[in-house]
Formats: sequence, structure tokens, C-alpha cells
Amino acid sequence: MDLKEAIARESVQIDREMGQDLAGLAIGDELLKEILEYGLFSGGKRIRPFLVVLGARLCGRSDEAVYRPAIAFEYLHAATLFHDDVIDHADTRRGRLSVIKRYGMVGAILAGDFLHAHAMALVGRYGGQAALDTFTAATRGMVEGEFLQLRAAGKWEVTADDYFAIVRRKTGVLIEAACVTGGIVAGAGAAQLAALQTYGGNLGTAFQIIDDLLDYQGQFTGKPIGNDLAEGKSTLPLIIALDRAPERERQSLLALLHDVSQRSERLDEIVAFIDRHAGFVEARRRAEQLIDSGLTALQVFSGPGDPDFRELFEDLGHYVLSRQR
Repeated sequence: MDLKEAIARESVQIDREMGQDLAGLAIGDELLKEILEYGLFSGGKRIRPFLVVLGARLCGRSDEAVYRPAIAFEYLHAATLFHDDVIDHADTRRGRLSVIKRYGMVGAILAGDFLHAHAMALVGRYGGQAALDTFTAATRGMVEGEFLQLRAAGKWEVTADDYFAIVRRKTGVLIEAACVTGGIVAGAGAAQLAALQTYGGNLGTAFQIIDDLLDYQGQFTGKPIGNDLAEGKSTLPLIIALDRAPERERQSLLALLHDVSQRSERLDEIVAFIDRHAGFVEARRRAEQLIDSGLTALQVFSGPGDPDFRELFEDLGHYVLSRQR
């Protein structure tokens, strides 16, 4: 089963389910309907709901009802994007005007709140208390991650442990919750849920590490190279390099980083520093370790009906490591 074909096929079904779900709500306010339509159906691979469906299929559930708790994860993801664009004052999202730029701050915040509330209702209704607990824990974790990142902004001497605490909450917990929720709605046992949790958390964390590598090395991301650095974010490649560098060289680089104008103009020097101290190589190695560990956890799924779906999980892990954007 080809991963890209599977994602494309499921994305069509997920969009159809979201359309039917929103139509069934009979939303009375035309502006709210317009914002939801604009924000939800603007592209995207639907990876989070895809993982819910895939987790359920891997655990033996094959009916269409799994799409209802699955779309809740796309609603939550969209809500976080609406709110992120408010926080960042972003003008664009996915190549067009962001929700805040087109509809204003109030519209973006309220539409995000609406999606979050409705997402919780869907997960509780179709997944039960265990799924709702998983979903709300992920939401809390994401907020905590934002606060941790806010506290770390502009601080260049953060540790790898600090970095992973942020990344696991900001990115890992939602991917983890999507995988686990798929297992919950399929009635999976404790060992299977633990495997999905490990895989999902590792996949999300590895995804962010690769994203951080692309911020320095990517050519097709749609964002300027060194964007995180310009915003005062210390990510894993830089953290590793600073930890490995001799003290004099380390202090010289820290002085450069604290000078806002210099760190943008001398990006090539910073990249060379990271490369010289194997920051890029080591960061990628850690991402690979996370994916390997996640795939090892999935070996608990060894039944005769599992191989195709387990292969998609494996392909997704390899895709995360090889992506260029």
C-alpha cells in the first residue's frame, strides 16, 4: 500500500466527513461558517486524523465510524493554527492570507475556540472518556509547550533536555494522542496502546527535529533559511554544537547570537559553526533513533491482518526522515 496514495485517499474522506459534520451543526452565523470553511479547507495533508484512522485499522477496526473522532484532531490542529497566527501576527498561511489577516483577531480567536470546543465534544461522544482524557491531556501539553518556548525565547544556553521538553509538548503530544485515540476507539489492549503512544510521540518529536534541520539546510520549505534563529529560537542542531564547542569558541558564538543584527547577517558563520561541531549530523541521528524506537514498538502488532497498516506507519516514519519541506 503506497503511503502517498493512502494519505490522498483518506484526505478526501476526511474532508467529506468534516463537510458533513459542519453542515449537520446548522451553524447560524454566516461569518463563522465562512471562517471555518476558509480555515479548514485550505490544503494540508490531514496527517493527524489519518493517524487516528490508521491506528484504529491497525488495531482491527474497519468501519467508517472512526472518522468522527478522527476529524476532531484536524479541528484542533486548525484551531491551534488560527491562534498561532494571532500570536505571531502572521499575514499568510499555506500560501494565502491567514485567518487573522482576512477576518481579524476576534474572528480568528472565536473560530478557533469554536473548533476546540466542538472537537472535544466529538472525541467524547465517539471515543468515550479514555479518548477524551487523551485528547484534553494533549491540549494541555501543547499549551504548556508554548509557555516553555516563550520562556526560552532569546535564551541561547538552553539544554537538550529543555528543547525536548518543549518539542514533546508542542508537537509530539498531539501526534501521540492521535495514534492512541485510534487504538482506543478500536478497543486496543494496554500493550497496543503503549506501542502507539511510543510511536506517535517519537514521530512527532522526530518531525520537529527534521523541521529544525530544514530551517538551516532546507531550500524548499517556503520559509527563509535561519527563520528560527532570527526569531530567537535555539533548536537542537545549535544546542548540540554549543555543547560540544571549546569554551572560547562557544562564548564567541554566544556573543554573536545575542546581537540581533549580527546573527542575521552572519548566518553563514553560524551554520559553519554548527556543521564544524557536528550539530546537524547528531540532530539527524537523534531523529533516526526516535523513528527506529517507534517502529520497534510497533512489533507488538504481528497479527495476520496487520502488515499493510503497520507498513504505512513504517513508511510515514521514513518519510519524516527524508522530507525536504
